[in-house]
Parts: sequence; structure tokens; C-alpha cells
Amino acid sequence: QVQLVESGGGLVQPGGSLRLSCAASGMIFSINVMRWYRQAPGKERELVASITSGGSTNYADSVKGRFTISRDNAKNAVYLQMNSPRPEDTAVYYCYAEIRLTPHVVERNYWGQGTQVTVSS
Repeated sequence: QVQLVESGGGLVQPGGSLRLSCAASGMIFSINVMRWYRQAPGKERELVASITSGGSTNYADSVKGRFTISRDNAKNAVYLQMNSPRPEDTAVYYCYAEIRLTPHVVERNYWGQGTQVTVSS
């Protein structure tokens, strides 16, 4: 069974940096779009950044210029580089991927388990 395993979360000071990783494991034919979402207490889950299989990226306005999404197709992994994080970036971060398990079958949606990021001095 395919799984998305996240790592890299933790406590970071304002103005510091943090790098989140998410790797897909299992028998995978291909991966289309990969995304990072986050959910803060009392708020709904929101899209942070997205990257296509070809490398095109999109960012939420709140993180544009500070966060960078990237992927390594050979490793079936997606990353989120968080520079100059702010207290309002505190949330549980989830990775997401649309994955094709076998040829000629529509992609399925997969979610990581979530990793806590806390921005505090």
C-alpha cells in the first residue's frame, strides 16, 4: 500500500529556517501533482504550495517569497523549505500527492500523516 511519510517538523525561531520532507513509498507507477497543506488550531486546512510533475510551482500569497517547494522525482519526494518563518506559520503541515499505481488507471489522492511546525522564540 502506498504511504506518504513526512519528516522535518519541529520548533523553529522566527527568522530561522526549516525544511520539511515527504517521501512516497510503495509500488508507484507515477506521481502527478504534489502539494503541501497546513492546518492551524481553529482554522480549516489551507493550501500552502503546489508543484507539478514538470516542476511548475504555485504558492499561497501568505508564504510567497519565504517558502520554496521542490521535488525529487527519482526519490518520489517533495520538500518545503521554510525561510523566515513567522508565528502565524505555526500549524500541522500535510503533504499530498496524486499517484497512479498502475498504467492506464486514474490517479488516486494520498495524504501524509502530518508534521507539527511551531514558530516561537
